[in-house]
Amino acid sequence: MSIVITGANGQLGSLIINYLLQKVSADQIIACVRNTEKANVYVEQGIEVRFCDYDQPESLEQAFAGASKLLLISSSYPDDTIRMRQHAHVIEAAKKSKVEHLLYTSFAFLGIGTISPSHLHLATEHAILTTGIPHTFLRNALYTDFVGVLGLDAAIAAGELIIYPGNWKFNTVTRHDLALGIATVLSESGHTNKTYELTAPRSWNFEDLVMAISELTGTNVSLRQDPQIQNWIFGFLRKLILLQHQMIWKD
Repeated sequence: MSIVITGANGQLGSLIINYLLQKVSADQIIACVRNTEKANVYVEQGIEVRFCDYDQPESLEQAFAGASKLLLISSSYPDDTIRMRQHAHVIEAAKKSKVEHLLYTSFAFLGIGTISPSHLHLATEHAILTTGIPHTFLRNALYTDFVGVLGLDAAIAAGELIIYPGNWKFNTVTRHDLALGIATVLSESGHTNKTYELTAPRSWNFEDLVMAISELTGTNVSLRQDPQIQNWIFGFLRKLILLQHQMIWKD
């Protein structure tokens, strides 16, 4: 069995490989990367490294040759039109390379709402379905580390986390948990033509966040809402929360 991982130098890809090494031998893993010079750690571990660039279709078919399983880690490019084209390149190459099983890191809570990633991931899933290749969709919840853009260091120093007003509630997952789950699926049989919602068992809010920060740092951090705060993340989170609420009501 050959398990090919795209985006292997990325944060999620590298974590997946680390967990996968606990489940299969290194010679069963192929790390596909854009910069092979940054993948020496894989070579030292006995993992084959192949050049793979979503924007260079000619590199993909050879990179995927002999793949029993191919994990397409979604492109992180900011323009969804370009991301979809990149995904299409990978899917077409998977067909030509006769990949036996195509897995894709999609996005949780799909099918409703207007949030941009929803359209991209639904389109990619549909494109994969049209190939007839046995598939698995790994619908990842929002990364918990989005809190890094909230200015937590400044909040700890000031003893106050300032947020935009709203009834905030999130379902998030750490990259480590996602990587462990994905590595488990990659290493096992019985997951073809299935969709997994990789979400947390419970949601949390900003009150939970400041409580956790206070406990971890020993500094009392309070929460204050301010409609004047300027941070792009709150616009994105508002759309995501609406999407999650719609999914709850749909179910």
